[in-house]
Amino acid sequence: MIYLDEAATTPVKREVLEAMWPFLSADFGNPSSHHEVGESASRALEQARADVASALGARASEITFTSGGTESDNAAIKGIAVAAPRGRHVIVSAVEHPAVLESAAFLGRLGYDITILAVDRDAMVQPATLEAALRDDTTLVSVQHANNEVGTIQQIETLARIAADRGVPFHTDAVQTAGWLDLDVGRLGVQAMSISGHKLGAPKGIGVLYVNRRVPLEPLIHGGGQEGGRRSGTENVGAAVGMATALRLAGGSNDQVVAMRDAFIDRVLTDVPAAVLTGHRGHRLPGSASFVFAGTSGESILLDLERRGIVSSSGSACAAGSDEPSHVLTAMGYPAEIAQTAVRFTFGRATTAEQLDAVADELASLHA
Repeated sequence: MIYLDEAATTPVKREVLEAMWPFLSADFGNPSSHHEVGESASRALEQARADVASALGARASEITFTSGGTESDNAAIKGIAVAAPRGRHVIVSAVEHPAVLESAAFLGRLGYDITILAVDRDAMVQPATLEAALRDDTTLVSVQHANNEVGTIQQIETLARIAADRGVPFHTDAVQTAGWLDLDVGRLGVQAMSISGHKLGAPKGIGVLYVNRRVPLEPLIHGGGQEGGRRSGTENVGAAVGMATALRLAGGSNDQVVAMRDAFIDRVLTDVPAAVLTGHRGHRLPGSASFVFAGTSGESILLDLERRGIVSSSGSACAAGSDEPSHVLTAMGYPAEIAQTAVRFTFGRATTAEQLDAVADELASLHA
């Protein structure tokens, strides 16, 4: 099998499993317990928090462990908006993950004014668009670091600076960029960031929310006051250790992956006349190549490829099974009938050029 759906999930790395195992077995304690077993778990949890903070250029006290990217997005959007004193205006981009868009829609039902930023044909938010949308009562801006469907990388440093000039906190969903791009929150200029473990070799069910210590945050989950009062509930120590280990292992050069990606894109565009690349040609995730195939069915391509041992997707795993066209592609200006022909190929550093060549061959044969 050739697996090209790493934007949906990645296999858990052996080193991550090995780091987690002690806290799923002998060191099983509740980190809130004040005895030797609990304190051992607490030390591991706080070391994991410190390691994640170091990877993000943050303080340990600014790191909250969550159940994943969706919870982190919800906690950031709702928590900052509810706690912030500036006003009741929230800005998000049109191509955000549903976790952000639905959180914003929820705030809208509570009476907040929600502005959806338009994007261009490459799924990019232009700085002037954000500048024009900011108001005196804007309380939060959220723009993803990179898009999960088409791979476009946003100009986060520029956008965050525009928001900062108006004193507005900036959140970014970095679920797709963890392990690929620099996530130093100081360099990016963001005040909040969401990450999900299963996108970079940690298990499903663990995520991270960074929120700058100066930004008020109303918790979504109330209870015993764990995670510095920002997220109550007994922590998943083993998964937190796994998350920290995965972040530590995730670095490395992207050059080879980028070269393979570009060669694969060129081959598909050359050998498959119906193929159109979606997303920005250069400013895209290293392991992401996405296309629409006019006059075909994206689902039929996926099924045909799977019969040939190739696993890919039509877009966001969270929208799998939906008959609706991708909100990302329609926001980019693609008609619904074209958006429904989308196929996304996402891969990691373990993918080989030979595998991508084999996929390109199969695509060409399907369209011969």
